[in-house]
Amino acid sequence: MSTIKAVCVYCGSGPGNNPKFIETAQEFGRVLARNDIRLVYGGGSIGLMGAIAESVVDHGGAVTGIIPEFLKARELMFRRAQEMVVTRDMHERKRLMFERADAFVALPGGIGTLEELVEQLTWAQLGRHKKPILIANIDGFWDPLCMLLDRMRDRQFIRAGLTVTPLVVDAAEKILPALREATRLIAESETAMAMVAPEKF
Repeated sequence: MSTIKAVCVYCGSGPGNNPKFIETAQEFGRVLARNDIRLVYGGGSIGLMGAIAESVVDHGGAVTGIIPEFLKARELMFRRAQEMVVTRDMHERKRLMFERADAFVALPGGIGTLEELVEQLTWAQLGRHKKPILIANIDGFWDPLCMLLDRMRDRQFIRAGLTVTPLVVDAAEKILPALREATRLIAESETAMAMVAPEKF
Protein backbone atom coordinates (compact mmCIF):
# COMPACT_ATOMS: atom_id res chain seq x y z
CA MET A 1 0.00 0.00 0.00
CA SER A 2 1.24 3.48 -0.88
CA THR A 3 2.21 5.82 1.92
CA ILE A 4 2.33 9.59 2.05
CA LYS A 5 5.89 10.76 2.62
CA ALA A 6 5.59 14.31 1.26
CA VAL A 7 2.67 16.70 0.84
CA CYS A 8 2.68 19.70 -1.47
CA VAL A 9 0.81 22.62 0.10
CA TYR A 10 -0.45 25.53 -1.97
CA CYS A 11 -1.32 28.64 0.05
CA GLY A 12 -1.19 32.39 0.14
CA SER A 13 1.91 34.54 0.45
CA GLY A 14 -0.29 36.83 2.55
CA PRO A 15 -1.97 36.06 5.88
CA GLY A 16 -5.53 36.92 4.87
CA ASN A 17 -7.87 38.72 7.25
CA ASN A 18 -9.15 35.70 9.16
CA PRO A 19 -6.98 34.40 12.05
CA LYS A 20 -8.20 30.87 11.32
CA PHE A 21 -6.16 30.83 8.12
CA ILE A 22 -2.81 31.27 9.88
CA GLU A 23 -3.91 28.98 12.70
CA THR A 24 -4.74 26.24 10.21
CA ALA A 25 -1.39 26.60 8.46
CA GLN A 26 0.41 26.37 11.79
CA GLU A 27 -1.62 23.39 12.96
CA PHE A 28 -1.16 21.47 9.72
CA GLY A 29 2.56 22.19 9.94
CA ARG A 30 2.57 20.51 13.35
CA VAL A 31 0.64 17.55 11.95
CA LEU A 32 3.14 17.07 9.14
CA ALA A 33 6.13 17.25 11.46
CA ARG A 34 4.67 14.87 14.04
CA ASN A 35 3.87 12.34 11.32
CA ASP A 36 7.30 12.60 9.68
CA ILE A 37 5.82 13.90 6.42
CA ARG A 38 7.88 16.37 4.43
CA LEU A 39 6.36 19.71 3.44
CA VAL A 40 6.84 20.65 -0.21
CA TYR A 41 5.78 24.24 -0.87
CA GLY A 42 6.60 27.46 -2.67
CA GLY A 43 9.60 28.47 -0.58
CA GLY A 44 8.47 31.81 0.85
CA SER A 45 8.66 33.01 4.45
CA ILE A 46 5.65 35.33 4.53
CA GLY A 47 1.92 34.83 4.88
CA LEU A 48 0.48 31.33 5.14
CA MET A 49 3.52 30.00 3.30
CA GLY A 50 5.81 31.22 6.04
CA ALA A 51 3.46 30.11 8.80
CA ILE A 52 3.33 26.48 7.70
CA ALA A 53 7.05 26.26 6.96
CA GLU A 54 8.01 27.79 10.31
CA SER A 55 5.64 25.42 12.11
CA VAL A 56 7.05 22.33 10.40
CA VAL A 57 10.63 23.28 11.26
CA ASP A 58 9.77 24.39 14.79
CA HIS A 59 8.28 20.95 15.45
CA GLY A 60 11.20 19.00 14.04
CA GLY A 61 9.86 18.34 10.55
CA ALA A 62 11.42 18.60 7.10
CA VAL A 63 10.77 21.28 4.50
CA THR A 64 11.49 21.45 0.79
CA GLY A 65 10.97 24.90 -0.67
CA ILE A 66 10.80 25.39 -4.44
CA ILE A 67 10.94 29.00 -5.55
CA PRO A 68 11.64 30.78 -8.85
CA GLU A 69 14.66 33.06 -8.93
CA PHE A 70 12.50 36.15 -9.52
CA LEU A 71 10.45 35.52 -6.35
CA LYS A 72 13.35 35.04 -3.92
CA ALA A 73 13.25 38.66 -2.78
CA ARG A 74 9.51 39.30 -3.21
CA GLU A 75 8.41 36.30 -1.14
CA LEU A 76 11.46 36.39 1.19
CA MET A 77 12.92 32.94 0.57
CA PHE A 78 12.68 30.74 3.67
CA ARG A 79 16.19 30.28 5.04
CA ARG A 80 15.41 27.51 7.54
CA ALA A 81 14.35 24.89 4.99
CA GLN A 82 16.44 21.73 4.91
CA GLU A 83 16.19 21.84 1.12
CA MET A 84 15.66 24.88 -1.09
CA VAL A 85 15.42 24.55 -4.86
CA VAL A 86 15.65 27.71 -6.95
CA THR A 87 14.09 27.33 -10.39
CA ARG A 88 14.29 29.30 -13.61
CA ASP A 89 10.56 29.96 -13.85
CA MET A 90 7.09 29.05 -12.58
CA HIS A 91 6.71 26.11 -14.94
CA GLU A 92 9.79 24.37 -13.55
CA ARG A 93 8.67 25.16 -10.02
CA LYS A 94 5.27 23.53 -10.51
CA ARG A 95 6.74 20.47 -12.22
CA LEU A 96 9.20 19.89 -9.37
CA MET A 97 6.51 20.40 -6.76
CA PHE A 98 4.46 17.74 -8.52
CA GLU A 99 7.34 15.30 -8.72
CA ARG A 100 8.34 15.72 -5.06
CA ALA A 101 4.85 15.22 -3.56
CA ASP A 102 2.54 12.29 -2.91
CA ALA A 103 -0.53 14.47 -2.36
CA PHE A 104 -1.67 18.08 -2.72
CA VAL A 105 -3.42 20.41 -0.28
CA ALA A 106 -4.81 23.86 -1.00
CA LEU A 107 -5.11 26.17 1.99
CA PRO A 108 -6.66 29.61 1.53
CA GLY A 109 -4.78 31.84 -0.89
CA GLY A 110 -5.00 34.10 -3.89
CA ILE A 111 -4.84 33.76 -7.66
CA GLY A 112 -1.56 31.83 -7.57
CA THR A 113 -2.96 29.29 -5.12
CA LEU A 114 -6.11 28.92 -7.21
CA GLU A 115 -4.08 28.45 -10.39
CA GLU A 116 -1.91 25.74 -8.83
CA LEU A 117 -4.93 23.90 -7.45
CA VAL A 118 -6.84 24.04 -10.72
CA GLU A 119 -3.81 22.82 -12.65
CA GLN A 120 -3.59 19.73 -10.46
CA LEU A 121 -7.32 19.12 -10.92
CA THR A 122 -6.83 19.43 -14.68
CA TRP A 123 -3.93 16.99 -14.75
CA ALA A 124 -5.96 14.51 -12.70
CA GLN A 125 -8.97 14.95 -14.99
CA LEU A 126 -6.77 14.18 -18.00
CA GLY A 127 -5.44 11.04 -16.35
CA ARG A 128 -1.92 12.30 -15.74
CA HIS A 129 -1.88 11.28 -12.08
CA LYS A 130 -3.96 9.76 -9.28
CA LYS A 131 -2.42 11.61 -6.34
CA PRO A 132 -4.98 12.92 -3.82
CA ILE A 133 -5.97 16.58 -4.12
CA LEU A 134 -7.53 18.19 -1.06
CA ILE A 135 -9.19 21.55 -0.54
CA ALA A 136 -8.93 22.84 3.03
CA ASN A 137 -12.17 24.83 3.08
CA ILE A 138 -11.44 26.85 6.19
CA ASP A 139 -14.38 28.94 7.34
CA GLY A 140 -16.00 28.41 3.93
CA PHE A 141 -13.16 30.10 2.03
CA TRP A 142 -13.39 27.76 -0.97
CA ASP A 143 -17.22 27.59 -1.07
CA PRO A 144 -17.45 29.61 -4.32
CA LEU A 145 -15.01 27.26 -6.07
CA CYS A 146 -16.86 24.18 -4.88
CA MET A 147 -20.11 25.71 -6.13
CA LEU A 148 -18.49 26.49 -9.48
CA LEU A 149 -17.31 22.90 -9.89
CA ASP A 150 -20.86 21.73 -9.15
CA ARG A 151 -22.18 24.17 -11.76
CA MET A 152 -19.71 22.87 -14.34
CA ARG A 153 -21.00 19.35 -13.71
CA ASP A 154 -24.63 20.49 -13.89
CA ARG A 155 -23.96 22.23 -17.21
CA GLN A 156 -22.07 19.16 -18.46
CA PHE A 157 -18.74 20.90 -19.00
CA ILE A 158 -17.38 18.30 -16.60
CA ARG A 159 -18.80 15.25 -18.34
CA ALA A 160 -19.06 11.59 -17.44
CA GLY A 161 -15.64 10.02 -17.67
CA LEU A 162 -13.93 13.34 -17.00
CA THR A 163 -15.09 13.78 -13.42
CA VAL A 164 -12.49 14.75 -10.87
CA THR A 165 -13.62 15.20 -7.30
CA PRO A 166 -11.21 16.85 -4.88
CA LEU A 167 -11.35 15.98 -1.22
CA VAL A 168 -12.85 18.78 0.88
CA VAL A 169 -12.43 19.19 4.64
CA ASP A 170 -12.96 22.12 6.96
CA ALA A 171 -10.26 21.75 9.63
CA ALA A 172 -6.53 21.06 9.85
CA GLU A 173 -6.91 17.87 11.86
CA LYS A 174 -9.06 16.32 9.11
CA ILE A 175 -6.56 16.81 6.29
CA LEU A 176 -4.11 13.96 6.87
CA PRO A 177 -6.75 11.29 7.65
CA ALA A 178 -8.58 12.21 4.43
CA LEU A 179 -5.37 12.02 2.39
CA ARG A 180 -4.40 8.69 3.88
CA GLU A 181 -7.82 7.19 3.21
CA ALA A 182 -7.76 8.40 -0.39
CA THR A 183 -4.28 6.98 -0.89
CA ARG A 184 -5.37 3.64 0.59
CA LEU A 185 -8.33 3.41 -1.75
CA ILE A 186 -6.28 4.29 -4.79
CA ALA A 187 -3.61 1.77 -3.89
CA GLU A 188 -6.18 -0.99 -3.43
CA SER A 189 -8.37 -0.37 -6.47
CA GLU A 190 -5.90 0.94 -9.04
CA THR A 191 -2.56 -0.65 -8.23
CA ALA A 192 -1.88 -1.29 -11.91
CA MET A 193 -2.06 2.39 -12.78
CA ALA A 194 1.27 4.14 -12.46
CA MET A 195 1.41 7.75 -11.37
CA VAL A 196 2.54 9.53 -14.51
CA ALA A 197 4.31 12.86 -14.23
CA PRO A 198 3.19 15.62 -16.59
CA GLU A 199 5.31 16.28 -19.63
CA LYS A 200 8.18 18.66 -19.09
CA PHE A 201 7.70 22.14 -20.42
